[in-house]
Order: sequence, then structure tokens, then C-alpha cells
Amino acid sequence: MENLNLKQFRNIAELDLHCPEELHLFVGPNAQGKTNILESLYLLALGKSHRTRTHRELIRFGEKRAVAKASVRKGEQKLRLEVQMTEKGKKVSRNGIEQPRLSQYIGSLPAVLFAPEDLALVKGSPQIRRRFLDMEIGQVSPAYVHHLTQLNKLLTQRNSLLKQLGQKGTFQSALLNVLDEQFIQFSIDLWKKRLAFLSSLRKWARGIHQAITRGLEELEIEYLPSLPSLLDTDPGEWPLLLQRELEKKREKEIRRGTTLIGPQRDDLRLTANGLDLHLYGSQGQQRTAALSLKLAEIELIYQETGYYPVLLLDDVLSELDDSRKTHLLEAIRGRVQTFVTTTNLEGIDQETLAKARIYQVRQGRITELG
Repeated sequence: MENLNLKQFRNIAELDLHCPEELHLFVGPNAQGKTNILESLYLLALGKSHRTRTHRELIRFGEKRAVAKASVRKGEQKLRLEVQMTEKGKKVSRNGIEQPRLSQYIGSLPAVLFAPEDLALVKGSPQIRRRFLDMEIGQVSPAYVHHLTQLNKLLTQRNSLLKQLGQKGTFQSALLNVLDEQFIQFSIDLWKKRLAFLSSLRKWARGIHQAITRGLEELEIEYLPSLPSLLDTDPGEWPLLLQRELEKKREKEIRRGTTLIGPQRDDLRLTANGLDLHLYGSQGQQRTAALSLKLAEIELIYQETGYYPVLLLDDVLSELDDSRKTHLLEAIRGRVQTFVTTTNLEGIDQETLAKARIYQVRQGRITELG
């Protein structure tokens, strides 16, 4: 990425950042606007914020419009990315052309975000792990974004219908049968992409995890579908398998008013030497696994696209001990353009600092330090 331009974004009135260098460090106390910079980069990468679903929150207080722009070079190709937000809505553009679908835009600026909440990848809820899958697969597979969007819309319709049927006390519906047909197809599309992605991610994460633990631990990533027999069944039989399960659960779903199986209820299990890290892992083991997943993401995106993603480290260095911090910085040095927010520069080696461009952030103002 070569340039970042912000206007009326969060608490930042205006920012014009020339940033072709490899490492950028944003330093300052909490609640000054450091994370807002990384949020804008994430927004430009994925077309939405990682902190809020309401785009109005991204507009500076008292203003009616916010704009985030970036110039990106990918080989010989140069892209101009822009996200505009007003009280009426959001527009995403590439090279001056508005993109009506996010699936047509995502991938323009591949990015990996590592924030303190990502340390909850292992110990947090299944929803966090599903979101991790969805965000990262979407960057290498635009079709996945489209299918996921369609599935979520369909789930809203299906759950609404299930509640209506429950109120009427009936278990038969022609419309539900139609929705089930679509639900089955979108679910299978997502399952295939998730399993293929995890197959590649697993290979990278194992090697990285072994390096961090000096060969003492072997990381395993298992997919836990809400339909367990899925993994033991030929993909060609998945439509019939899911259809039968939906029929079996129909009465229970209508009584509860919600869909009980499908990709929206799946999970991951991470183990080290057979130990379930979610249940029994120490904090150090959980953080090592999370770091391994994030570093594996970087390699996988490069493998799939031919370009390293931009890495966004949001106040995460302070959460890692010196050993993990050193491994992280060594793994990305010389390859990955990285933007870091931190309250101080302690624990960052002098060689890294000498090559970095360092900025002070106070009350939304960004000043480069000599």
C-alpha cells in the first residue's frame, strides 16, 4: 500500500499518509485514535468495519460524511480504493467505479488483522471462530462472500417462517420446503470452501506452531460441523444427508423458531499434542495457537493470491511475551507490510525500530516522529 487518506473518519479530521515503507508504528495512550487508523485499513480491505456494523459510527461527530481512500500497488497493477459513508449509506469503489457487491471488491487489498480479541480465537465462543473462517476465506474466494451473504439472508427468512409456523401450530409448509432446497445448496457450497481452506491452513499452522514451541507441541485444527456425519460422508451425498436431517429436526426447529443445523452453527477445535486448548490449554498455549493461525493466514493468502496481505497489529504486542513477540516480528520482517498500534515501544528491538516509520497519535492527530 502506498497512500492512505482519511477525512472525518471517527476522531480523525484529516490524514494524508504516504506509506510505502514496510513497517509503520503508531504510538500513544489509549482512546486517542490509534485503532481508528487500522480500522480504516480494514474497512478498505473488506468493505466493512471489524468494530461495528453501523457505518454511521465511522463518521466523525458533528459531520455528515466520512471518506477513506488508499492507493495500492499489486505488481504492475495500481488500484485506487475508496469507501464513502454518509447518513444514508455506504459506497465502495475501485478505480472510481462503484462496486455494488462486496464479493466484487474484496481481495483488492488483502489484509490480516491481529487484535487482542483475536487471542480469544481459541478460548472464545464458536461465533468468533466462524467469523475468523468467513473473513479469511472471503479474501481469497469472492464466491464465498456471495454464498455467505445469500445464506444469511435465507436464514433470516427461514427463521421468521419457523416462528410463524410455531405460532400457527403446523409442521407443514410448501414455502419451507423451497427455502430448504436453497439452504441445502448454500450450506454445501460453504462447507466445501471451509474444508478446503482448513486443509491448507492446517499445513501452515502446524509448521509455524512447531517453530514457536521449538518442536515440543503439534497443533491440530478440526472442523466440527453441526451435522457430525458430514465428515464421514462423500460430498456427493451431502444434499440427501442434510435434507434428511432437516426433516428429522423440523418439529423441533418450528417449536424453537430457529434453524438448528448448518454452517452458521459449526465450530473449530484446536488441540496441542491431543490437548483441547479451549478447555484445558494454558493462556500461553492459547496465545501461541492464535498467533500460529494468524501467521498461517498470511502464508495462505500469499499462496492463493501471489501477494502478501497487509498486516494490522492492533495493540497486540503488549499481549505477547518476548519470545512470541520476537517470533512474530521475525516471521514478517522483509516480507509483509505491517501497521502497528502500541502504547509504547518497549520490547521492540532496535533493529526493527531503526527500519520503522514512527508516528505519535494524540486526540486524532497523527504526527511523524523524527
